[in-house]
Amino acid sequence: MKNKDKIIKSGIIIVSITGLTLCIAMLFPQVRQMIIGFAERMMHRKTSLYGDWSKTLLSYAVGGISLIILFGYCLLTASGKTLVRNVRNEIGECLTVIDWRSFIKLVLIMSGIYLLGTGSLIRANFLYNDDILRSITGDRRWYDWSRYVAEFFSVFIHADYRLTDISPLPQIIAVLILSGSSVLLVYVLNNNKITVIGLLASVPLGLSPYMLECLSFKFDAPYMALSVLASIVPFLFVSREKAFVFCSVICLLIMCMTYQAASGIYLLILLVLCFMEWNGKRKTNRDITLFLERAVVSFGAAMLIFKLFLMKPYSTYVSTEILPLPQLFSGISTNFLTYINFINSDFGFIWKALIGIICCFFIAKSIGNSARNKIISLFAAIILLFLLFFFSYGAYLALERPYFVPHAMYAFGVLLAIMGIYVASGYNKPAKIFALALSWSFLVFALSYGNALADQKRYVDFRATILLQDLSALFPDKDKEDNKISIQMKNTVEFTAEVRNIAEHNPVIYRLVPRKLRGDIMFSYIYILEHFNYAPLSATNYPWNMKNGEPYVDFNTLDLPVVLKTCYHTIKSDGKRVLVELNEMGNAGKNTE
Repeated sequence: MKNKDKIIKSGIIIVSITGLTLCIAMLFPQVRQMIIGFAERMMHRKTSLYGDWSKTLLSYAVGGISLIILFGYCLLTASGKTLVRNVRNEIGECLTVIDWRSFIKLVLIMSGIYLLGTGSLIRANFLYNDDILRSITGDRRWYDWSRYVAEFFSVFIHADYRLTDISPLPQIIAVLILSGSSVLLVYVLNNNKITVIGLLASVPLGLSPYMLECLSFKFDAPYMALSVLASIVPFLFVSREKAFVFCSVICLLIMCMTYQAASGIYLLILLVLCFMEWNGKRKTNRDITLFLERAVVSFGAAMLIFKLFLMKPYSTYVSTEILPLPQLFSGISTNFLTYINFINSDFGFIWKALIGIICCFFIAKSIGNSARNKIISLFAAIILLFLLFFFSYGAYLALERPYFVPHAMYAFGVLLAIMGIYVASGYNKPAKIFALALSWSFLVFALSYGNALADQKRYVDFRATILLQDLSALFPDKDKEDNKISIQMKNTVEFTAEVRNIAEHNPVIYRLVPRKLRGDIMFSYIYILEHFNYAPLSATNYPWNMKNGEPYVDFNTLDLPVVLKTCYHTIKSDGKRVLVELNEMGNAGKNTE
């Protein structure tokens, strides 16, 4: 046994020394340049991103050194081994108190509800934005966004390094993960008890309009859902200090490496738990403060580790750069107001009225169940609600150029679920009715949304078909070398009547349903040209398609003659350059920008 321990210890030392040597070597620019050169030879192409890759390798090297030292401490020192053993025991103790048989049954029940809500979405078989490119090229590219967990698990889910469309399996996996998240959220917020009313009130977690966009992605859905689950799991261990800190850091890193838009969920649960403990005097102020400090330090440590060692810089339509210190307060205020304005314009009157009523019940319950001064509880509940709305946008608040698309705002749906669970658990019937009414309205909208996707797909495919028929008649020899054409599109097609009908009371549908035929969107060209096998994407002359200094020319500035005009589109061409002007038939609805 001693010989075995010595062999294991020697192996750990050898591996650690080897790893440290490699990481220290990567600190030198010459070594990093050699690694990048080797990678270029393996890929048979040059990269123009030497500076970025060099910085990335440098951060990996520093992170690797830190990680090796940490593992060496945990595996080779007596105090480190004791710490590991204590953390493992605490995690085991927390997990043994859960009735896993009942938990699995409840997850299956919630899966049934979520599958009902997403049934029409799955049936629509809609290639949603990034899905178009991934289904054609098979590229994953989550690595570019520092989503390493998504990159890793996609290999197993798709059983290959190359992606193929295997829907609805990824969406079903996402539904199962969200179902587990709902059950865990109720368990955590309801003092380790799970009630049917609490589960029903948690439906906005998985069926809010913003989460529906996440579920619309055939390839990304499981990893977006996993980011929600990873944000909730640490709170299973709140009764054990070391286990809570350890699981918080690990789970928050997983969240950052799946989808960073969930960064606010951990803070939402933390604030509500601290408020409930304080308001009911279940713990002393000192204990609550210590818990809050541990959680904040864990959150900060995870964000710092991700920022310094794991995050790759990205700056296009969204930036990973944090606001400069002098502009931090004003920038965060602007981002928050923009976030609230989007929610206000997305949600119809009924949803906003239900949310407002639930907020009133939230305050009323906080005052009624308070073991403290009622006036103080009133102000504390109001401040808490403001903080919940504020932190629901998470770390994106501090970015120079944040993302305001629906699937970057799904933490707001988790906030609504938290509020619904809070007012529906152990309170009066009207509160439960309104919490369930919000869940029901989201379920109904989810069904409408899936059918709207199918209807928009039908219409876009119809417009694409007649466009390609006209192009093939006008340019029958386009594939011959002397007759190759370059295509640009202008304008967009309108929403269908069904989408416009839904938008009367739920305007968010305009931001959820892509039109697919838009002259300023790359995915439109991929869909029209490559998805229908008309021509490769290289047949376009657009800024994102320029290579080797090829000049971009806006065909709209040229005086191209009209070669065909129909009620659906006008085609202009000089024989080589083709400009397609899409016509909007009737009321086009809102812009989806």
